[in-house]
Amino acid sequence: MSGQLKEVRNRIKSVTSTQQITKAMKMVSAAKLRRAQDAIIQMRPYAQKLQSMLSNIVSNVSTDVNMPLADERPVEKVLLIAITSDRGLCGAYNSNVIKLTKQTMETKYATQYAKGNVTVLPLGKKGYEYFQRYGFKTVDKYWDIFSNLSFENVRNAAIYAQEAFLKKEYDSVEIIYSQFKNAATQIFASEPYLPIPKVEQKSGGKKVDFLFEPSMEILLKELMPKILNTQVYKAILDANASEHGARMTAMDKASENANDLLKSLKISYNRARQAAITTELTEIVSGAAALQG
Repeated sequence: MSGQLKEVRNRIKSVTSTQQITKAMKMVSAAKLRRAQDAIIQMRPYAQKLQSMLSNIVSNVSTDVNMPLADERPVEKVLLIAITSDRGLCGAYNSNVIKLTKQTMETKYATQYAKGNVTVLPLGKKGYEYFQRYGFKTVDKYWDIFSNLSFENVRNAAIYAQEAFLKKEYDSVEIIYSQFKNAATQIFASEPYLPIPKVEQKSGGKKVDFLFEPSMEILLKELMPKILNTQVYKAILDANASEHGARMTAMDKASENANDLLKSLKISYNRARQAAITTELTEIVSGAAALQG
């Protein structure tokens, strides 16, 4: 009986230590989430407006204007930019990004995937390790982008995708990431990146007109890469906030589960202790009765 009591005491001590760790991790994630949330909330309207403007320009300018980043051609080779995190303990966050990446390969680009023409550019250590381990074609660069998160590092990854598209190494590029909604909710999405998506014209709708100064060609040449860089940076900030939100939620749930487990273990400990006391009292009474007899 004493051995059973010792085992339960050790389990209670272990769960208590784990609960202290999960509570501390929740507090750290909450502090990081606040900064990451502020960054994406400030960035999102700017990036969305730029992307909308670029899509409208591509959709409405004349076809004789040279826009190589918007050049649509038969899709033979595909690049998927999968944004995961560097660390785990964030629930199903990373597995959901990986699952959506594989689903995109096997459904939208099934023909290209069967031919081995789908490549993954993982941004984040967890995605890089997974796709390397299971033999997917990957780009062995930029996966450690979260170790020093800055616009310059993100820009380098975006420029790689743009230059590879211009060289016709890939005919289509998509970004797969998690859109941040709140701490408990992330929306996993796959967005077209290259060629620059066009806006569908509604029947009877007015054509959007732009005035260009100094000229359309000069502005598009300068603005297109910068807007595309901003789009990737927005996705990275979205993913960063989603990661901290997912980790905070996961650690909060883990703390609640540890609390429930502690209650169950304490009940088991008290029952075992009462049983031991009852057994000792019975032995004492039996011994006293035997002596009197």
